[in-house]
Amino acid sequence: MSKLDKLKQKLLAKSKNFTFNELKTLLNGLGYHELKTGKTSGSRTAFMNDLTKHVIRLHRPHPGNILKRYQLDFVEEELKSAEVL
Repeated sequence: MSKLDKLKQKLLAKSKNFTFNELKTLLNGLGYHELKTGKTSGSRTAFMNDLTKHVIRLHRPHPGNILKRYQLDFVEEELKSAEVL
């Protein structure tokens, strides 16, 4: 099983320790890249799929690196609506 498959399973299982770095790795593997909006973007971040131009926007978790349950639900819904997951 590949690392990407393991991250997909972890996302769908709503793991309580899913990190922002793991999300970045998962989205990169699914064809998304992080949009750089300048130094004033703060904790807001966006990921765009190069092929479909689908954008996922969310806030980076802080002060820690663990995503909240509602963020995992949102990302899952977005990926399913884009038919990537």
